[in-house]
Amino acid sequence: MKLAKTAFLITFISILTCCAAAQSKPNILLIMADDLGYSDLGCYGGEIQTPNLDRLASNGLRYTQSYNTSRCWPTRSALMTGYYPQQINIDPRRKPGIPDWALCLPQRLKPAGYRSYLSGKWHVIGVKPKAGGGFDETYVMHDHDRNFYPQRFEVNDEHQHPVKKGTGYYSTTAYADHAIQCLKDHAKNHNNQPFFSYLAFTVPHFPLHAPAEDIKRYQKRYSAGWGKLREERIEKMHQLKLLSCGLSKVEPKVGPPYKFPGTFEILGPNEVNRPLPWDTLTEGQKKFQADKMAVHAAMVDRMDQEIGRVLEQVRSMKALDNTLIIFLSDNGCSAEIMVRGDGHNPDAAPGSAESYLCVGPGWSNACNTPFRKHKTWVHEGGCCTPFIVHWPSQIKASNELRNDICHVVDIVPTLLDIAGVKTESKNNIPALPGKSIVPTFNNPGALKDRGPIFFSHEGNRALRIGDYKLVSAKTHGNDQWELYNLAKDRSECNNLAATQPERVKEMAEHWQKLTDLYDSQGQ
Repeated sequence: MKLAKTAFLITFISILTCCAAAQSKPNILLIMADDLGYSDLGCYGGEIQTPNLDRLASNGLRYTQSYNTSRCWPTRSALMTGYYPQQINIDPRRKPGIPDWALCLPQRLKPAGYRSYLSGKWHVIGVKPKAGGGFDETYVMHDHDRNFYPQRFEVNDEHQHPVKKGTGYYSTTAYADHAIQCLKDHAKNHNNQPFFSYLAFTVPHFPLHAPAEDIKRYQKRYSAGWGKLREERIEKMHQLKLLSCGLSKVEPKVGPPYKFPGTFEILGPNEVNRPLPWDTLTEGQKKFQADKMAVHAAMVDRMDQEIGRVLEQVRSMKALDNTLIIFLSDNGCSAEIMVRGDGHNPDAAPGSAESYLCVGPGWSNACNTPFRKHKTWVHEGGCCTPFIVHWPSQIKASNELRNDICHVVDIVPTLLDIAGVKTESKNNIPALPGKSIVPTFNNPGALKDRGPIFFSHEGNRALRIGDYKLVSAKTHGNDQWELYNLAKDRSECNNLAATQPERVKEMAEHWQKLTDLYDSQGQ
């Protein structure tokens, strides 16, 4: 009898100990935007109203050199697995299919006691988020062409009926609703466990769709044009001490990266596919373009509003202090112009459900201020975006900048670090290439000596080692390497390739070695 009582007490104490350990672990709220430009947020120099994200930044950290893969589905795959896309067969050159050994983040967090929730865009090709990714509850949008009445979405891997027109549905709000619902249930039924909530927005990705009341606030804001907006944003960025570089030169020959035949016949003469000087546009073109940017701003504004509601739910759970919040984007703003989905009605109000508009290269150039190029390219405009970290109980600093170089492959090691999960590689599985950025939370410069950061997407190539970045754009037949010292030239204006050929050769060879290695791992 005494032995039975002793065994019971040991088991009971063990359970209590595990519960206490689970409760002491931090919660995680990971928020991702889609096609957000470097300077779109107020706290990164923009004019768009983003008070909730600005507040997270003022009470936390802003990283100035945070990178992604320059495209949505490779970035989201890297975010969830911790591997470069090429390591897990996520590459346009091959038929995608993530190998079984590449576990998703919820699968790695589950042994540490975490319950995981997904709300929004998944886009990890070939993996079901619940059955294959390890999430406990999921609300996933697969229809990326309709924000008001999506036709394809799933709840817990099960297909749902299409949303009917005119119901008042808006994807950004629906994602926040689901995230809040999961958090409420967590507080009620799983309060002894930490949560991982992944809130993955589809805005401000095309098509430009936003509630009319949000668009109205910005209707007259952009009549001065994209050139003026770039000047306003770089001035504010200097005031915020985000960057000290100047504006990159406008590249008038760089337009949309893909061709969609018939698009401009549908959109009409007011659409332009190059970042032309604003004063060369007709009055009709100026009005059309300004209206598009107003919708882009409204999409970012509404995203911030919905983030505010989610933060209020976390606050009501008395969990805000011990919740690590990370905000990032999957790539820079996009120069793409196309018409998909249900087409575009020229008589429909810009931003309404019957319209299908894209922000285009003129405004994308401004949204990515002060950088060059756009989404899909791996110059800074395509692959460097905002990155905000907020964790009151553990980050002593507030309203500080971090110039440490980091990449989306660092997210998994970072979250496993704070969750106390070991990351050793076993059974010939490749080691995670990223680094935990936790040391930088209270020690700026802690990742100063980190290894190289690798980029490769559709012939656009880059390698960053320390202050130097080797980069090449495939577009328009330009596949020559360029070299920049980003410590002195963040806007990539002064190409050093001709004066430092040995450095170019050495870095190009390093890029090729990594390409060969990662390709072999992904096959």
